[in-house]
Amino acid sequence: MSVAALRRAAKESVSGLPREFWWLWTSTLVNRLGGFVLTFLALYLTAQRGFSAAYAGLVASLIGLGGVIASVLGGVLADRLGRRPTLLAAQLATAATVAVLAFVRDPVPIALTGFVLGLASNASRPAIQAMMADIVPPHDRVRAFSLNYWAINLGFAVSSVYAGFLVAQSYTLGFLVEAGMTLACACVVFVKVKESRPQQAVPVAGAALPKPVTMGTVLRDGRFMLMVGLSFLVAVVFTQSSVGLPIVMGENGFSSSDVGLVAAVNGLVIVALQIPLTRIIERRDPGRLLTFSSLLIGYGFALTAFAGSLAAYALTVVVWTLGEMVNAPTQSGLVARLAPAEGRGRYQGVYTTSWSAAALVAPLAGGWVLDSAGAGWLWGSCAVLGTVASVGYRFLMRGLPAQSPAPVAHRSDTVEKAAA
Repeated sequence: MSVAALRRAAKESVSGLPREFWWLWTSTLVNRLGGFVLTFLALYLTAQRGFSAAYAGLVASLIGLGGVIASVLGGVLADRLGRRPTLLAAQLATAATVAVLAFVRDPVPIALTGFVLGLASNASRPAIQAMMADIVPPHDRVRAFSLNYWAINLGFAVSSVYAGFLVAQSYTLGFLVEAGMTLACACVVFVKVKESRPQQAVPVAGAALPKPVTMGTVLRDGRFMLMVGLSFLVAVVFTQSSVGLPIVMGENGFSSSDVGLVAAVNGLVIVALQIPLTRIIERRDPGRLLTFSSLLIGYGFALTAFAGSLAAYALTVVVWTLGEMVNAPTQSGLVARLAPAEGRGRYQGVYTTSWSAAALVAPLAGGWVLDSAGAGWLWGSCAVLGTVASVGYRFLMRGLPAQSPAPVAHRSDTVEKAAA
């Protein structure tokens, strides 16, 4: 692809979206620019505070448990109270909790603060996803979710560069910087982002009242729950990037800096290619995209079994990162498509639970397979799970009505309205 083509793809990818989306996108970027505490938390607890690796693992598990609970709770609150108040409350609570974490020293308070941090930091995700589905037209949602995903990775890539130097000077300062950035994110939402929750329809005289969307409604939605299960399988495989991959590379004689360089490939590829790739995936059938991306992720990790050099490991990361870049925005768009407007928060919450649950299960499962059977079986299992997910996505999309295409004049009309 030429430079001119890349520029054209980038311009088309960012044009025509509502102004409210870009303020929400900005808040996401600001949040991720300061979101680095969890990356260094285990090192902080073991190297700085002298706790055992087992205790650090316990705190990580409590954060994950808080995330599972928050995914559902945040979704319910986004539907009942509204997207904006849920998002603001979650961000303010996250800022306060990170600040507290900088000063607590005893094991029990640290563990409790970690659990609260898991609750607070994850409660905002369903609200953000639901708000994007509210304000972005259906034919632009995959593009919007893709751009938001790019902002997440751009912020993480930038923060990873300076965070290591920052915490090397002072972990307390690092925690306070993240608290301040999260507070700034809340300020952006408070000043610029309006409530987007759809108004409940007023029933016509003599007509039956519409049935409210409850958690039971979500759990009885067979097609959606199948998608959540498939998302869980993909997430279990993907989580091996932070569990199985570092362990195996360490066992093969690679240093922590080598592991960091290979991990950085993931963010670099996403930052470089996500925007031009967006123009390709938004025009394709989501069923085929999810099928193909599941195979890329599963077999990308399976290729790790044959890696012996740093370059080979980096190549495997490129393969499954391409799958990740296709899967994440496509799947988020499908959730918004399956969810009724008045229940988007709950649907997004249950969907987010699949990733939170994988964060709990994948480390235990990956460690057990490595200890009991070896690395070959772990990477082979990734291929199997990716294959199962790809078949499941093909079955999932059967009978699903095609989404209406974008109006021809949509982009130009939107630009003209914004200019007016």
